[in-house]
This record gives sequence, structure tokens and C-alpha cells, in this order.
Amino acid sequence: MKLIAFLSFLAPFLASSQECKVLRETDPYTKEVKVSTGFIALQNASLTIDADSKELDFFFTIPDKCFEDESTVFIFFEGTRTRTTYRNAGSMNCDGYFHFKYKNTASPNFVLKKLATIKVSQFVFIGRDKKEVTVALVPEQQEAVMKAADCMIKEANALLPK
Repeated sequence: MKLIAFLSFLAPFLASSQECKVLRETDPYTKEVKVSTGFIALQNASLTIDADSKELDFFFTIPDKCFEDESTVFIFFEGTRTRTTYRNAGSMNCDGYFHFKYKNTASPNFVLKKLATIKVSQFVFIGRDKKEVTVALVPEQQEAVMKAADCMIKEANALLPK
């Protein structure tokens, strides 16, 4: 009886640890494993986080926006005045594709850890036309981005060569 009570006490914690769902793909030629969150819907944008043994790629799609090497994103964290700035790590395009990347290391980058532990209030993109596009996150989206980043840090760490 005590065992049942103990297991019922642990059930919520066990369930939350299994919430990390990723799409896993193995390249047929290189045999390299890649993992992805799949697309997360945001306000007027979408985000997917992909990881392999080399890097974690935050890939945004923003309709009707052109980006180049000089394009930037400002990430604002909830409850602070802190912001982080990244340049587009993808190719020049008018398809609305924007990337910023982190190296996959055993000890994740400070800002990457921050994305997994502090809610993002908004992303502000500045494209080729120098006009800002603000992607403000509602609480559910903030939680989804934070959980996805946390999940991908753990999954990416498992992809590192032993």
C-alpha cells in the first residue's frame, strides 16, 4: 500500500520528465542523428529547433520578410531589461527564413541555458528593409519555447561523440 502511495506521489514528476518529444532522423549516408522539435507556432511566425552533434539551430519562419547576413534578432527576456542580439546565420533569402546557432558542447552556452530557464517575452527581427518585426509571445508560447530549448539541450548533449 505504501508503494502505491509513493508511486502515485511520483507520477506527476515522471510524466513531466517524459514531455520531451522530439523528431529523430538518421542520415542514411553519414549515419549522423539529428533531432528536431518540429514547428512551434508563434504570433505571425514559427520556430523549430534542430540539433546534431555539431550545433543547435534555432530556425524561424516569418512570412513576407527578407533577411541577409546583416539581419538581426533581439531576444527580450521576461522580467528583465536584458536582451540578446544575434545575426542571421542562414543564407540571404526573401522566404522569411532566419537562423541563429549555438555550438553543441558538453557545457551549453550561457544564453542557450537562459533560453531554457527564463521565458522570452519577444523576438524583434530586423530584416533587409531595416524595419522591425516583433514576435510577442503569449504565456503558452513562452512555456513552449522554454521547454523546447531545455529538451533540445538534453537531446543535443546525448548526440555528442563519447
